[in-house]
Amino acid sequence: MSRYEAAKRDGLARIGIYEEGETSVSLPATLDTDSLFPALRERSLSNVPLSAEEAFVRDYFSPGDGQPVAVHPLAAQTAESGDCTMVAGWHTALKNPRNYAAWLATLKESVPPDTAWYAPASALPSTACLLVYSGFDLFDYRAVDLASAQKTFCLPEGEFPASLMETGACGCKGCRDGDLRQHNRLALDRELALVRHFIEAGRLRELMESRCRADAAQVGILRFLDRNYALMERSLPVARAVPMRANTAESQNRAEVRRFADRVIERFVPTRTDVAVLLPCSARKPYSLSRSHRLFMNTVDRRAHELIVTSPLGLVPRELERIYPAGHYDVPVTGYWDHEECAFIADILARYFDAHPYRRVVAHLDGGALTVAQMAAEACGIDLEVTCHGHPTSPASLRALDDALAGERRMQTDTIRGTVSWQFATDINTKGLQIRGRSMQMAVLRGKQQLFSIDAGTGLFRPTFDGWDLIPEGYRVKIDAFVPQGDVLAPGVTDCDPRIREGDEVLVEGPLALATGRAMMGADEMLRSKRGVAVRVRKTKKLGE
Repeated sequence: MSRYEAAKRDGLARIGIYEEGETSVSLPATLDTDSLFPALRERSLSNVPLSAEEAFVRDYFSPGDGQPVAVHPLAAQTAESGDCTMVAGWHTALKNPRNYAAWLATLKESVPPDTAWYAPASALPSTACLLVYSGFDLFDYRAVDLASAQKTFCLPEGEFPASLMETGACGCKGCRDGDLRQHNRLALDRELALVRHFIEAGRLRELMESRCRADAAQVGILRFLDRNYALMERSLPVARAVPMRANTAESQNRAEVRRFADRVIERFVPTRTDVAVLLPCSARKPYSLSRSHRLFMNTVDRRAHELIVTSPLGLVPRELERIYPAGHYDVPVTGYWDHEECAFIADILARYFDAHPYRRVVAHLDGGALTVAQMAAEACGIDLEVTCHGHPTSPASLRALDDALAGERRMQTDTIRGTVSWQFATDINTKGLQIRGRSMQMAVLRGKQQLFSIDAGTGLFRPTFDGWDLIPEGYRVKIDAFVPQGDVLAPGVTDCDPRIREGDEVLVEGPLALATGRAMMGADEMLRSKRGVAVRVRKTKKLGE
């Protein structure tokens, strides 16, 4: 009897436990799979090439009996929840970025999410991060042992002649003893330990962007995976507890960046005004804590809707400046925006202005940010009023901004409406609602009635039962006829909103009870899994009480 359960996720990557009989293995890991799956060496017809034609796969491929269950992109899948899924020959995909991404998407969509993934003879120190990032959990030493037989010295940065071992490039026990095979095995174990740490920290993407730099094929794979937005986005949490470090060109293609921009364009309901002012970003987050933005806010004085132009997010309305990742990202500041970056951000601005027309758009920008705004204005046919004279915080620039907004009516920035619309895709009436409290204990109240608490780490709203009454539909999880005594497990979920992602606030609805809590899985995993916590319950209410 086999069993797999994920305990921590970071995109497709997981930390989990796989049990086979009386053996329990913490994943991701490398081990002697012959002892775990003794019958595998006798199995035939599971090693059909990934590139084989469909007719060949249909005639010859076999998933095998017992564990692991072999799968193929062109074969009907027989893996069930708790199985170990084996993709034979996956090392051949590592040199074909387009097929790698396509095959992975096909397999991930057809195999239950609560299965362990085994890539035999594929893991080297240089490929381990990519394999785990792609959702593989279990590896063997065959690839590094083969490299040792070929006198190849393996590091996370690549494969080198064995003579490099004598230069002090590594000081492991294998290198000290002159044992190449031991070094290569230890190098793979160390890399997986590091990968596991980055999963626990919620920063595997940053490690992946760093590791792929040594191999053009890995850069290509990362880019093709990013293009499959549906696959990557549904597995990503709505917020993280750590900053998003956008240090490479690939960072702007992260699914989290596109998701934030799409929600700003398609969901966000801006403060009611017909004048917008475009402002530059700041190193400090949220922006309003920076000196430059205090100057901007005092000058604007609520006479325009404040929109911050930034890379890689594109556009951050003032109402959303505390929401992840807007309040939690870091980028290298050089003052230079390349053509691809400008085109990417200009497209976001143009789409926003098409969705949210303004009578006036004031651009208090300079440098690359101004170029982006001008590109967007030309694309959607609006006139920009530029108010910068030198640096945006110079006295002359601030006077010009003040003069440009003279006579415009003042309005109160509606952070509640903006956040709720972005987070829950609904527009609510915020009359009589106020944000009260400070720092770590902020809440949305109507009089003395609390409707939402605010997560100080992510900026997201946590609805009370009264708060959910303002959200007429969506972000619901349906359960069977039971009263949750703790967290809601995946087997108890009968249906859920397909928009739910890990970290989303949800309302659990059942015939006997309601509950509020945070989703621990995305909707797809919640519906297709038979194990694991689906919702971390915060409060339960029996119906009829």
